[in-house]
Amino acid sequence: MFNGKNILITGGTGSFGKKFTEILLKNYKPNKIIIYSRDELKQYEMSQEYSRESGMRYFIGDVRDASRLKKAMNGMDYVIHAAALKHVPIAEYNPMECIKTNIMGAQNVIDAALENHVEKVIALSTDKAANPVNLYGATKLASDKLFVAANNLTGMNDIKFSVVRYGNVIGSRGSVVPFFKKLIDEGASKLPITDDKMTRFLITLNQGVEFVIKNFERMQGGEIFVPKIPSMKITDLAKALAPELPHEIVGIRPGEKLHEIMCPADDSHLTIEFDDHYVITPTITFTSKRNYAKNGLKETGKPVKQGFEYNSGNNDWWMDAKTLNDFIKEI
Repeated sequence: MFNGKNILITGGTGSFGKKFTEILLKNYKPNKIIIYSRDELKQYEMSQEYSRESGMRYFIGDVRDASRLKKAMNGMDYVIHAAALKHVPIAEYNPMECIKTNIMGAQNVIDAALENHVEKVIALSTDKAANPVNLYGATKLASDKLFVAANNLTGMNDIKFSVVRYGNVIGSRGSVVPFFKKLIDEGASKLPITDDKMTRFLITLNQGVEFVIKNFERMQGGEIFVPKIPSMKITDLAKALAPELPHEIVGIRPGEKLHEIMCPADDSHLTIEFDDHYVITPTITFTSKRNYAKNGLKETGKPVKQGFEYNSGNNDWWMDAKTLNDFIKEI
């Protein structure tokens, strides 16, 4: 799939980009991987691990910079759009900055891909984009809509745009696991819990990367791919990490939900269930008809029941303490 291909990753020095690069170089023989990001220190550190000899290239640039992005994407076959401003409370306090990166930056990625005749583009999304209540989620919903609608802009180009949406990544920057572990290591006497009923979807970085890789083979363009992953109560997560520590209820932060949603009930008429994932099909129609119930891997799915909602509170798959700690040890 990726052998001999040129691949660009926006936000490539982040957790996803580094793991995606590691797995790509281990299992495939790409011709070139371009890491596109605005952090020179992280690029320098990454270049110490993955040199030019392995086909790696490093471009300093921001997705807000359309002309730089177009230059960087020249000759690319595949693009993974992972760049985003993701911190929920910070986005609430700095809304326009989040909009510039997550919405305007998304359109710049689309324009650059169209101009450079890229073959496939996958944009990373989040469970917070489904029925959003915070600005970050709203910007990612807008980004999702842009990437889906981009399939109507392709003209004579043979290019496909799709979206991958998943939940909290265990161990990634900003997730609750490293936050709790830091408090535990510093000798905290209790762990702060926003609400004792709160739940979250959990996925490992490896699982997220493998899901994206597989969807490059599945995609027809216009889908939102959602993996079937476990949920966990935040109180159970805290107990798994520090069974002896009491909890302090501190209240929900700005823009937080009790439960996250990945497939909203309002989209149930658009949702198709496969063995290990869901696909939310486009609300709009494209010039070429696509059968989303059968994908590029010849997997077949079936429509969900009307009113079906996939959220972290009604999930039928729950992570236990042992599984969580096994994942943390793996990380």
